[in-house]
Amino acid sequence: MTVEPMPEGMAKKHLRYLDELRASGETNMIGACPYLENRYGINHKTASAYLRYWMHTFDERHPQEKT
Repeated sequence: MTVEPMPEGMAKKHLRYLDELRASGETNMIGACPYLENRYGINHKTASAYLRYWMHTFDERHPQEKT
């Protein structure tokens, strides 16, 4: 799978936040866009791009969690 480059404006803090949100179990990650929008004051299109990148790079960033 070809991974797109990190979206403009995205930083490691966004990846960490999404990792922590996933670990908390507070939401299914498919529904994480509103969390990003509220936390960082970003629009839905940007949140969606961040979430897509996070999902596409999760296994690479967390190889120990591969099933």
